[in-house]
Amino acid sequence: MTDRRVAPRRQVLGLLATAFFMTILDGTILFAALPSIKEDLGLAEADAQWTVTAYALAFSGLLLFCGRAADLLGRRSVFLAGVVLRVASSLLCGLAWSSEVLIAARALQGVSAAVIAPAALSMVMTIFPEGPERNRALGVWGGLGGVGATAGLLLGGVITDEFGWPWVFLINVPVGIGVLILAPFLLRESRDPGRARGFDTAGAVTVTAALVLLVYAIVTVPEAGWVSGRTAGLLLAAAVLVGLFVLVERRSAVPLVPLRILRSPSLVGGNLVILFAGMAVDGVLITLTSYVQHVLDWSAMRFGLLAAVMTVASVAGALVSQRLATGFGVRHVAAAGTVLLGAACMLLTWAVGDGGSTDVVLIALLIFGAGMGAAFVCSQIAALTGVAEREAGLAAGFVDTSFAIGTALGLAVCSSVALTRAQAVGGPALPALIEGHRAAFGVAVVFAVLGLAAALTLLGRTDRLSQARQKGAPALTRE
Repeated sequence: MTDRRVAPRRQVLGLLATAFFMTILDGTILFAALPSIKEDLGLAEADAQWTVTAYALAFSGLLLFCGRAADLLGRRSVFLAGVVLRVASSLLCGLAWSSEVLIAARALQGVSAAVIAPAALSMVMTIFPEGPERNRALGVWGGLGGVGATAGLLLGGVITDEFGWPWVFLINVPVGIGVLILAPFLLRESRDPGRARGFDTAGAVTVTAALVLLVYAIVTVPEAGWVSGRTAGLLLAAAVLVGLFVLVERRSAVPLVPLRILRSPSLVGGNLVILFAGMAVDGVLITLTSYVQHVLDWSAMRFGLLAAVMTVASVAGALVSQRLATGFGVRHVAAAGTVLLGAACMLLTWAVGDGGSTDVVLIALLIFGAGMGAAFVCSQIAALTGVAEREAGLAAGFVDTSFAIGTALGLAVCSSVALTRAQAVGGPALPALIEGHRAAFGVAVVFAVLGLAAALTLLGRTDRLSQARQKGAPALTRE
């Protein structure tokens, strides 16, 4: 007999996952359309870069604040506000008549993504009880994240060629309207009714400013350099703001981030694994993209098909790992995921030196995709285990922020290492490029090892929590 309680949950997951999928898609779908946008709007190279940077800064800087806002104001209300903003900003992007309008609209898109992502994930946490049901939901969530990132690269070019660049943005409009129509029927409001609706304004301002400065420093490293005065100044300012934020939170009656939750090994460990896995994943993707373009001279279609293979493997890894995590514990499966990431990166360093063997690259990406799915899903399960419902949005904001910062760091570090190594080697252009890419893949191995260390040292507590729940023990919360 069909469980009548399960079907609504699946429908809710489908609705929330659709909105989340579009936020991931927008992170990469623009890349293929940029040449057409630059030509039509007469964008300078700096303006074109800002269409990407504005989105990244708004998204990364506001995730933590928006996650907390969802807890206090109501997760459904905040989610719907984000979808309305997503529809409006996407429409403005598609109708943009100048670079200034497009950059401003992309920033608004980033804000909408920062509102939607933690609100949607926190609703998944409150709807699906901790344990196997939530693990299955997070497996779907993680699989969609991998599909969205690659689908953006594939669909961007197709949509631009067939319908014109405005439609890489306008595609969000009918999807968003559909979500808005269905949401009142499928989503219920959830918030902590006993919590004062006061905002820690000082904490919100300091942490948002710190995150924006940190991400801006990271994304501009390839052009400014790690040892430049601008990078050092931005990183120092971000560190000062983080210190000020901690002081504010210690004295606040209603802190934006109660510092006690940082005493949880599972939350800290899960977020560290997400951070390092994000560094490895985007570091490898940017390096691999550059390698196949500048060294192997592959067509965009050939690389897209190869990336699709990795995506299929990541979906499989996400779905299988959530089942394994339920039986064997997230610590072991997350560790296995990071080992697969590291092994794939080592294979890529060999493939580069072996003349870019397609077979080796294909095997490496299959392994990499499986490791990516396992690492992300298990680290999410770890970071969200034992979280009190009233802090679901905050925990979701931490997860999304860790991933956003990790991807930015991976891109910046691997790009810088590839360039620095190529310049140091000198000589003919092709051998220097090969050495640069090998070095970047080698750095990605280090990221995976750091993720493995975090999984092995910090995630054991999560496994004990999961086992206690499966035996019917009372839930633990981070009081």
